[in-house]
Amino acid sequence: MKIDFLLEYNPVLLALFATLFTWGVTALGASMVFFFKNINKKVLNSMLGFAAGVMIAASFWSLLKPAIEMAEESGGLPWMPALIGFLSGGAFLLLVDKLLPHLHMGLSIDKAEGVKTSWQRSVLLVLAITLHNIPEGLAVGVAFGALANNPDTGMLAGAVALAIGIGLQNFPEGAAVSIPLRREGFSRLKAFNYGQMSGIVEPIAGVIGAYLVLTITPLLPYALSFAAGAMIFVVVEELIPEAQTGNETDFSTIGAMLGFATMMFLDVALG
Repeated sequence: MKIDFLLEYNPVLLALFATLFTWGVTALGASMVFFFKNINKKVLNSMLGFAAGVMIAASFWSLLKPAIEMAEESGGLPWMPALIGFLSGGAFLLLVDKLLPHLHMGLSIDKAEGVKTSWQRSVLLVLAITLHNIPEGLAVGVAFGALANNPDTGMLAGAVALAIGIGLQNFPEGAAVSIPLRREGFSRLKAFNYGQMSGIVEPIAGVIGAYLVLTITPLLPYALSFAAGAMIFVVVEELIPEAQTGNETDFSTIGAMLGFATMMFLDVALG
């Protein structure tokens, strides 16, 4: 069934609205710093695990699976776009990780990664989180951009489910950024600003992803897979190791299971 209103609104605009929503949820999570100065390690690990679970599920159900189906329908090798796009997404994030100056929570500034710079510690901390949000915004943008070629209820529901899932995991991510910054000596307002600012890249990446899909239609399966590879890179490189620190690893594992189940439910039930 076709959706009439999609004929009136550009999918790039829909992608912008969706990623503004995910950014807004990041800000909502970051606002928790006004109520809490510290975050329990069990809660933090659970949050990070939940975010990892959502991203893993979204990578398959919302991105790789549709990419494989699209390639199969076009008569090509169904595995080729998924494989090439997935590995390219991981390679892109690896390159950005090596080049972009950033610093992970709890580490001294001499442990900063990427190109050497004299930037302040606060900037490097925010850039580390911003790096996580690039593939999330890209994934949502590509999903909404795909509506230009297939504007039916199933495709729309899948894109909406992805945006909701990314938004859900952005809430704990926002809190997991701002509260530790507060613990490091930042004022509540400054910690909030840095926490919500880490999500500003999502609307930017979302619009870019949707625009590229619209202008170069054959890229769609590759773009979906690219976003999946980038998200898996973030999960394995950052979220899982951070969620497994300390002695509360059971909570991060439970969080990951719940996150995966939540995203799977959203995608299958809505899509």
